[in-house]
Amino acid sequence: MKHSTFMAIAAVLALLVGLALLLIPAQTTSLYGIKLESNGQWIARCLGSAFLGAAVTTWFGKNAPQGDALRAILLGDFALAVTGLIVTVLYSIFGSANALIWSSTAIYAFLTAGFGYFLLVKPASS
Repeated sequence: MKHSTFMAIAAVLALLVGLALLLIPAQTTSLYGIKLESNGQWIARCLGSAFLGAAVTTWFGKNAPQGDALRAILLGDFALAVTGLIVTVLYSIFGSANALIWSSTAIYAFLTAGFGYFLLVKPASS
C-alpha cells in the first residue's frame, strides 16, 4: 500500500469520528456505554474538532512529496495514533466502557502500525 492510500483511509476515519464527536457527542459515546454530562459533551466536541483538524491535514498532505512536510504530517499522525492506542488499551482494561471500546483499540493499532511503517520502515515510499 502506498502512503497516500493509507493516509486517505486515516483521514476518512478521522473525519467520521471527528464529525460524530463534534455533532452528536452523547450519542456517539453512548455506543460505548459511556454517558456524557454537558461538560463531557463539550470536551468530546473539542476532541472532535481536533480529529477534524487531523483529517484535513492528513487528507491534503497525502500527496505531499517526500521531505520535511510529509515527515511532519506522518510524525504528528503517528503521535496521535500511539497516544490514542495507549489510552484505549488502558481504558479497555480499566475503564467502564463496553466491549465496543476494543474496536477503537484495533483502529488505533492499525493506524499506529501504518504510520509507524511509513515513518520508520519505508520513509521513501510514495
